[in-house]
Amino acid sequence: MAGVTERLPRLLALVPYLLARPGVPIEEVAADFSVTVRQVRRDLELLWMCGLPGYGPGDLIDLSFEGDTVTVTFDAGMRRPLRLSGAEAIALVVALRALAEMPGVVDAGSVRRALAKIEAAAGQADGVVVGLARGEEAALTAVRDALEGHRALRIRYYTPSRDTVSERTVDPMRLLLVEGRSYLEAWCRVAEDVRLFRLDRIEHVVTLDEPAVPPPHARPTDSSAGLFRAQPGQQIAVLTLAPDARWVAEYYPVDELIEGEGGAATVRMRYAETGWMVRLVLGLGADVVVREPAELAAAVAQRALAAVRRSSHLPSHEAS
Repeated sequence: MAGVTERLPRLLALVPYLLARPGVPIEEVAADFSVTVRQVRRDLELLWMCGLPGYGPGDLIDLSFEGDTVTVTFDAGMRRPLRLSGAEAIALVVALRALAEMPGVVDAGSVRRALAKIEAAAGQADGVVVGLARGEEAALTAVRDALEGHRALRIRYYTPSRDTVSERTVDPMRLLLVEGRSYLEAWCRVAEDVRLFRLDRIEHVVTLDEPAVPPPHARPTDSSAGLFRAQPGQQIAVLTLAPDARWVAEYYPVDELIEGEGGAATVRMRYAETGWMVRLVLGLGADVVVREPAELAAAVAQRALAAVRRSSHLPSHEAS
């Protein structure tokens, strides 16, 4: 882990360093970064495979070597200041807060300094960013304290796939950070199995005065291939989301997101219950178009027409 945590900051610093010093000798780069020439060459080989989504010609960082010197000929946008959307800032703030509390993973001081800068910038740009991130801070603090003190928790948790809120008593096992989201992995005494609870969906949490004792057969989740995998019986919906509805792709797991014009996006997302998906689509109103499946589009139309019929007795307010 130490090698990874040392290499990542160096890789991030290399591009702006090379941009400021075109034609710099590789030996000089090695001396400035306090690593060997061989390590610099390995870093440059890795940078050559990094870049913008698409990862084809014109997307990847491009380097030019002449003798023992190196020059960046395409920077893949790394010379421009980073601009985060509100959703991206929220995810980054939450991820950094969780990362700062994981001892031995990174330099916590550096993480906290970066976090302070991002919070300050996000707060100036849009006050809701920091406010939303702090909405799950209470859950993060309680989970972290419970893990350190080996205490059980009682949580009130929202499950979006069923659109339900349930009370559960859980035995915390570990805190996971996956794709910018924080999860509590715990033994759920209701389900009698290991479950993952996303922190921003924990509506209330209480630390119990009893020890957390997951059973011996409780095993950690294998997250190497991602947390969300296709399950038997799940269907696929293809939705085009207007800019105001893009939060759906941030809040719910999606298999694919294709950027559209003007900030719109088309997503593919799995769902188990048609009724739940119909409610989600209707709640988005004109900000969503159902592309597939046809059965879902028909169910949404049918539910909308039924709602119109039920409201037919209400007085109209047409302008005279």
